Amino acid sequence: MVKGPGLYTDIGKKARDLLYKDHNSDQKLSITTQSPAGVAITSSGTKKGDLLLGDVAFQLKQKNITTDLRVCTDNTVLITATVDEAAPGLKSIFSFRAPDQNSGKIELQYLHDYAGISTSMGLTQNPTVNFSGVIGTNVLAAGTDVSFDTKSGNFTKINAGLNFTKDDLIASLTVNDKGDSINASYYHIVNPLFNTYVGAEVSHKFSSKANTITVGAQHSLDPLTMVKTRVNSAGIANALIQHQWTPRSFFTISGEVDTKAIDKNAKVGLALSLKP
Repeated sequence: MVKGPGLYTDIGKKARDLLYKDHNSDQKLSITTQSPAGVAITSSGTKKGDLLLGDVAFQLKQKNITTDLRVCTDNTVLITATVDEAAPGLKSIFSFRAPDQNSGKIELQYLHDYAGISTSMGLTQNPTVNFSGVIGTNVLAAGTDVSFDTKSGNFTKINAGLNFTKDDLIASLTVNDKGDSINASYYHIVNPLFNTYVGAEVSHKFSSKANTITVGAQHSLDPLTMVKTRVNSAGIANALIQHQWTPRSFFTISGEVDTKAIDKNAKVGLALSLKP
């Protein structure tokens, strides 16, 4: 088990990944190759209805510096440079999306045995500053996540969270949208031998009095094949099967159906990811 409480984004992450990661209703193809010089090249395409989106990404790692370059079909280029362990426990991230001159952002992350801090700021004249901090241990941790707009002088985001980890379960509670919504999640390891996990998420929005309950599960049919299911209180059911046909190469088929619709509208997604 990793020491320390981690970052604020780690609160409830296990449950979120179980319930939402890899579920999609689009057709997606992703291929990654490695050049002799150590450059990883990833080409991906996604078909959403009649719209076809694609990008090509390049990643170069040199010692503790990772440089990512992503060229998208919308004529934008995303550049990200990450310096890991610039000092003990410190990571710095710089990102910029061309041709948007106001998209530059710098982020600093610091991990300690009893704290995790992340702060980011846009590189503009009147930037939005984001700060998140977590204190505690790898068993119990509490934190907050806030954003402040220096131009308007207002807080644009105020969130708080609590995370409890014990043996085979993780329970999380977050308050979001400046106190307008509350989210509770639960993640349980049923059988680690077969990667069998179950999870649930309950969300309540005070302004609309809307409640959403989502439950899901994951299970490995064999060492190379995994299935996941998910259903929420709105009657939307999702399922996927993912097979690792070569090391780090995955083939995923996912589907979605509205169980409350008269015509039982269904969507099917196909994802293929190839990595050397």
